[in-house]
Amino acid sequence: MEVITSLDQLDLNATYTYADYLQWQLKERLELLRGKIALMSPAPSVRHQRISGKLHGILWTYLNGNPCEVFSAPFDVRLTRQKNAEEVTTIVQPDLCVICDASKLDEQGCNGAPELIIEILSPGNTHKEMKDKFDLYQEAGVEAYWIVHPQDNNVLIYELNEEGKFIGKPPLTEGDILTSNLFTDLTIDLKNIFAEK
Repeated sequence: MEVITSLDQLDLNATYTYADYLQWQLKERLELLRGKIALMSPAPSVRHQRISGKLHGILWTYLNGNPCEVFSAPFDVRLTRQKNAEEVTTIVQPDLCVICDASKLDEQGCNGAPELIIEILSPGNTHKEMKDKFDLYQEAGVEAYWIVHPQDNNVLIYELNEEGKFIGKPPLTEGDILTSNLFTDLTIDLKNIFAEK
């Protein structure tokens, strides 16, 4: 099998599996969405990294001593319960995810839906996060999906209902306190999340 070290060696219109993905030795970060290559934005901005770091720190502290764990990108999440790499066609790298079922974790990352996924928007990835991944996360059974808008200083929170559909809460802005049905005693002051330091 040919070693893939450049995107030029791949057909961006082809459908690939996790088995293919594991063989690639690329500099670029990418995801597979239903087998299709989705290029990721270049390295995140300083603001993106600050927001991600603050949320990771809050969640790590909150979950310390709890069976749930928080992970940061790059971290492969296979949105399937299939063990066979040839059958897995969706691999995402959320900015942050919380996994409470340790049986989903292996040396490659997460195999199955995390309980919580947080995506922080960057220029150029809005459609992917707001539409493509929204649909994938809902179908996979992710219990809560938070979309953070650094430019607008707001957060959209979606939580899965009994019918397996995301229900959106009213948008939260930097003056609000974020709460979630998933972790009922967790509170996050968005003023601190969106502060410059």
